[in-house]
Amino acid sequence: MFKGFYNLTSGMLTQQRHLNVVGNNMVNVSTAGFKESRYTATTFDDVMYARVGNKEKIYTDIGRQSYIRANSEIYVNHEQGIPEPTNIPLDFAIMGEGFFAIQDEEGNTTYTRAGSFSLDEEGYLCFPGRGYVMDPQGQRILLQTDKITADAQGNILNEDGGFLGQVGVYTFDDTAELEHDGNGFFTGDGAEAAENPSLLWKYVERSNVELIRQMTDMITCQRALQSCASVTKMYDEVMGHAASDVGRL
Repeated sequence: MFKGFYNLTSGMLTQQRHLNVVGNNMVNVSTAGFKESRYTATTFDDVMYARVGNKEKIYTDIGRQSYIRANSEIYVNHEQGIPEPTNIPLDFAIMGEGFFAIQDEEGNTTYTRAGSFSLDEEGYLCFPGRGYVMDPQGQRILLQTDKITADAQGNILNEDGGFLGQVGVYTFDDTAELEHDGNGFFTGDGAEAAENPSLLWKYVERSNVELIRQMTDMITCQRALQSCASVTKMYDEVMGHAASDVGRL
């Protein structure tokens, strides 16, 4: 009798989660190296199909009726962002696949496409507030000066042409397996240093978020959420009449 509440409530929850993803994308539209997230949902019966299967992917039919929608997965769009010139000597942008490796004081490593680096008090190349930039061998890069030049492989030279280090670029077999923290940083296993990296010096990679698309998605989600809320109110009134008026008959 009250099955419609399942559809309406799950619809509101789904649209609210979608709005959260869209909102995070819009907040980071100007964040260097940020990658757009995309929200997907599925009907609950599809989720149940997946959970009652075995390792041979043989599924048992548990019925076709579905009353609610459930969160499926949040995908990350790893398409290349537009490189933007900054004329800042410690900025780098990766062209093609790969990530910069950032290691904190505890030895934890995260990966990012954001290449807006700086020097710490000891002269090491670092990402402010996150940790040290790693070279291809997984070691910190000591520069002690920002008067440098760099080539397309990330090799850094001082004013006299002396070699100071190389910015590491790391790749993964499957970027879909990486965990995203929502701020442009990823964690995962299996990172390998790229043999032939391609970088742009004095550039950063812009976010690949398309603002117009995000605004369209936001308006669509808001209208769907409002519609679900309005229909829920109407449905509640109908059920109230059904329980009181019909019940008296």
